[in-house]
Amino acid sequence: MAVISFANVKGGAGKTTTALLLGMDLIRQGYSVAILDADPQGWIATWFALSPPNERFTVTSGVTTANLPGHLRRLHNSVDHILVDLSGAGDVLVALAAGLSDLVLVPVQGCALDGRGAARVLELIQYVESNARTRINHAVVLNRVSAIVTTNAIRNVMTMLAGRGVPMLQTAIVERRVYRDLFDHGGFLHELDEAKVSNLAQARMNAESFSDEVQALLISGQEASLAAPYARFCYQRESRSNLAAHAV
Repeated sequence: MAVISFANVKGGAGKTTTALLLGMDLIRQGYSVAILDADPQGWIATWFALSPPNERFTVTSGVTTANLPGHLRRLHNSVDHILVDLSGAGDVLVALAAGLSDLVLVPVQGCALDGRGAARVLELIQYVESNARTRINHAVVLNRVSAIVTTNAIRNVMTMLAGRGVPMLQTAIVERRVYRDLFDHGGFLHELDEAKVSNLAQARMNAESFSDEVQALLISGQEASLAAPYARFCYQRESRSNLAAHAV
């Protein structure tokens, strides 16, 4: 099982879109996925209510600092991947989620505000790493970029992050109308009708490339994630509870 959090303290950076695209492609590959929705806007829950049922995909709303560890213990060993869609605020929740995750993805659009929001997340990750004496696997993913033109704003954000030595995915999420329409109409990207959706093949390839790169990061960061003290504590509590139950 892998826990992947999506964080940027600025709202509208694309956390929900990137989480949904990854979750849908993991489902396409046959994995089971649970999304923990900590965003008060509840866009993931809205999409889920509009979509056809899928026994391998669940969404839990109302996730907070207080109940996040409990949700992770509940889902541990019952699904293949847990995706945590964090809100655009709440430093404590972001720091906690980072410490409990195998990978933290930081979506960034090509603007200075998104860059500063990402920088705040990276500072929180460094804080947790320093205090927990561990490494947190993380990377930035560019979101809503043009398929044709790389703007000066995006170049500036990339330069700023590169100057900080921040890992960045090679795959950027391209601006596609179908990604926006999913939240209005529901459905899974791989199940849509190509005859009714323009540029669907390109959108699917983009999502698949993004998913492949994320999974490669999970493999490369596996050793570090296994050593994460917060995650180890979370799951040890579950094991102790199970042992106590069997002893009764």
